[in-house]
Amino acid sequence: MTTTLQKTITRTFIDYFQQQHGHIPTTGSTLIPRLGDPVLFTTSGMHPLTPYLEGEPHPMGRRLVGIQRCLRTTDLDEVGDPTHLTVFEMLGSWSLGDYGSDQTLRWGYELLTEGFGIDPGRLHVTVFGGDSQVPLDQESLQTWQKLGLPIELTTEDNWWSNGPTGPCGPDSEMFVWTGDGEPEGTPTTDDRWVEVWNHVMMRYRRHDDGSLEPLQQQNIDTGLGLERLTMLLEGKDSVYETSLFEPWMRQIPKLWKLNTEEQRIVIDHLRSSIVIVGDGVHPSNTGRGYVLRRLIRRVLTLLWRGDDSSSLSDLPLELFEHTLNHFHQGESVTLVRRILIDEEIRFSNLLDRGRKVLSHERFQKSLDETDYEYLHETHGLPRELVDSLR
Repeated sequence: MTTTLQKTITRTFIDYFQQQHGHIPTTGSTLIPRLGDPVLFTTSGMHPLTPYLEGEPHPMGRRLVGIQRCLRTTDLDEVGDPTHLTVFEMLGSWSLGDYGSDQTLRWGYELLTEGFGIDPGRLHVTVFGGDSQVPLDQESLQTWQKLGLPIELTTEDNWWSNGPTGPCGPDSEMFVWTGDGEPEGTPTTDDRWVEVWNHVMMRYRRHDDGSLEPLQQQNIDTGLGLERLTMLLEGKDSVYETSLFEPWMRQIPKLWKLNTEEQRIVIDHLRSSIVIVGDGVHPSNTGRGYVLRRLIRRVLTLLWRGDDSSSLSDLPLELFEHTLNHFHQGESVTLVRRILIDEEIRFSNLLDRGRKVLSHERFQKSLDETDYEYLHETHGLPRELVDSLR
């Protein structure tokens, strides 16, 4: 279930935009994008709003606010650090052709400092510095200068897009200092600056040839990570130490002996797997099901490296219930647990078969592409699995 602090954060955010600035609350969608969307999962709060950012009138108006669960596989290699998660929740505010960057940045500053009580002296911002196609974001730069915040100009780090084509634009990110003592360095030079809120000026559409054209309306799309804000407000060193992850951090160390990074990966991937199954996805060899399969198998690989008797059947029902309740999912705990355990059995059988096949004399050498192709097509052994068994 959601803790009191998360309810307070969410309520404060929604109320600020709804009651003070006329935004209409939207209901967040599942991780599964709308029919016809080419991406596998919803990756950001704006994703379900893409048609409206491109000009289609939204039935609820031009100012929206809400919370959206998201999944990003681009950050998989970073999971294990203090702040990255595969599945997370994003608080968002949107202007569909209404107000501009000066307004959204001022509101962002006010809500973080007055609404959530963050010391302005612990804030740093970044602004798009311009490139060969788009000039320096002068409006955002001037807004932050008037508010007296330290500013760093970047190029790639302050350009937001939801893929190689489609809506995109410069963004301005707000960072909070998490180190001891006085803030130092900048967001790109010191990782004690933690990004908490991104404000995207969605002004362009990128085409297949890389060219940009202005959108028919200038939009604002902001995303504030619930888990990271919780970490900052609770004064914790990682999102995993917050109240959001309390049952996981209480139970997992009792089950399996893992170092800090392994523990975070196991918790993140299992929690994410439960949410993905809760949204109706089952493990498979393609698409969404393959993402789920990779997450489960990565967990099992880590667990079995230390103790091959470890099993997902050891997971307490409390962790399934806590996760499904938090994300407001109606899938039964028994079914979700069964799907994870079935995948474990399937993976265990595949490993046994793989070891037998790879013990053959033919594979006691460096493998070439023909070998990998044969092992995959004939025996169902993916390349990464073959490499892990050798």
